[in-house]
Amino acid sequence: MSHIKPNVWIDLESMRPQGENLVAHVAIPELSDRILCALDAEKMRHILVTLNSGDQELEDRQSRGLIVTTRELRIHGQPKPARYIDLVCGDRTGYQVLDLICEDMANGLNQGLLQPAENVKKVLSKWRRFWGQTPKELLTREQLMGLFAELWFLSFWLFPRVGMIAVERWRGPFGARHDFEWLGRSVEVKATSSKRGRIHRINGLDQLLPPENGELLFFSMVLSEEAGASHNLPLIVAACREKLELEADADVLSRFESALAHVGYSPLQEREYENFRVRVVDQALFAVRDDFPRLTSDSFQSRVPAGIERVEYDININNFDHLCIAKSPEENLSF
Repeated sequence: MSHIKPNVWIDLESMRPQGENLVAHVAIPELSDRILCALDAEKMRHILVTLNSGDQELEDRQSRGLIVTTRELRIHGQPKPARYIDLVCGDRTGYQVLDLICEDMANGLNQGLLQPAENVKKVLSKWRRFWGQTPKELLTREQLMGLFAELWFLSFWLFPRVGMIAVERWRGPFGARHDFEWLGRSVEVKATSSKRGRIHRINGLDQLLPPENGELLFFSMVLSEEAGASHNLPLIVAACREKLELEADADVLSRFESALAHVGYSPLQEREYENFRVRVVDQALFAVRDDFPRLTSDSFQSRVPAGIERVEYDININNFDHLCIAKSPEENLSF
């Protein structure tokens, strides 16, 4: 993934723009020569999107500390003024997000699917909720694997069968008992990197209880952390987001983004998450029936002993293939 080079802003500051002129540098030349990093005489940072004749203009003031206008500007060293969409950042705490916005816009222009104004609007809608936020703590390794598995199930198992309604079924981030829930069925998703295979940590006595009026399925993923692996969390987030942008309405995309925010995932930290790469070793969907290995409150003769507040335990489902209903998302299943 291409990024703005760290010395771009330092080099611009050394050029000391005067008056109403701006000094500018192509932000990511390998992606697009139409996106510029620019600095004015007050040292305010700008991202400029070059407009051609006939390109739409854009005005946006919905983000505090970020103003988007369309205007004719004279860039130091260029022979004549040109027309730009101008994103002006007046808040130093937003500089990190501004760079990421710039990178997203450059990627969008490189793909050539949207006009510049539409590309800017799309990128701003993604980043608006994170503007001015203090970066959260990074997700733990276990949380990264768990979220990866949930998005994998969403993308490869649910989307092909039920379409965009799959996002509404992803209820775990909002406090539901199971990761995916809908009328008549729930799915609990677990990921492990155990070298012994399908060994999973279960949290609590109710996690493997079926819904009151339906069945419970258990989705198991075995992942191997490898530097040369093809998958990481930002890639699958981007794939889900791209699919939703093409096929879903704004409300569904907003729910997806809200779910990510609820689990603590922030695009501000995607560079760190890019380094956590995994290979999918195994994936399988199981029916949780009476002989599925689990503990519930009924596992105790009378009741859970007094003073026990939480129960965690590991299950081994390597030898429970008689409960496996699918080992690939391509198999014939109905959800």
